[in-house]
Amino acid sequence: MGEIGNQFEELVNIVSRLRAPDGCPWDREQTNHTLLPYFVEEVYEAIESIDDGDWDLVKEELGDILLHIVFQASIAEDEKNFQIIDSLDNINKKLINRHPHVFGDAKAEAAFHAKQNWEAEKHKEKGRESRLDGVPNSLPSLIRAQRLQQKASYAGFDWEKIEQVWGKVNEEIIELKEAEISGNNQHIEEEMGDLLFAIVNLSRHLNISSEDALRKTNQKFIRRFKKVEEGIKAKGKKLNEASLEEMDSIWNEAKHNE
Repeated sequence: MGEIGNQFEELVNIVSRLRAPDGCPWDREQTNHTLLPYFVEEVYEAIESIDDGDWDLVKEELGDILLHIVFQASIAEDEKNFQIIDSLDNINKKLINRHPHVFGDAKAEAAFHAKQNWEAEKHKEKGRESRLDGVPNSLPSLIRAQRLQQKASYAGFDWEKIEQVWGKVNEEIIELKEAEISGNNQHIEEEMGDLLFAIVNLSRHLNISSEDALRKTNQKFIRRFKKVEEGIKAKGKKLNEASLEEMDSIWNEAKHNE
């Protein structure tokens, strides 16, 4: 642990040196807000590296994220808001307080109960009125839907059997079809949202992240569509000159090969 502490302290010192009056002009002019787009980009790069199983890249990307954390704290310290030691102290205390089943007398026989304890302690600490409070509005909608459902579940509001979840999905499909027949776009949009929410709920009950699942399907679609483009080009055609049957044939071949 001593070496970890030394390396972390060195990173803090490097960032401070970069932001010193005789340091890097770009680093000196950054603010907590101007860094946010780069911070978000680094997080998504880390996600992609984990999806790809590229652990050398994961190692690098986690370092980049750590840099942003230290960078943000350095700016906050310069503006007399807080120091990074305050963040470390806060998270250490938080982890202990929210794991009473580890550091206290509470019981948690499964992961669900452990997270239930976490959410209950967090709700009490923050003094929130609703158990759904605290889920950022800026989260991608699939992630936000799943987090809202999780919070409700930890409070005891959830289906007991997965058959009930399937029933809700099928019910929402029927209602979407009825809305489509009606031709009312506002109603169609509402029912589409209900169906997506139900699908996210099904994903949650199957212990799958709906965001991860859709992200991976997007990547799969890109891979297969590029194969379609390559196949049509190999035939000496442009994509808009190919028939749907030709493209579908190449698509199915790419699917089979995967």
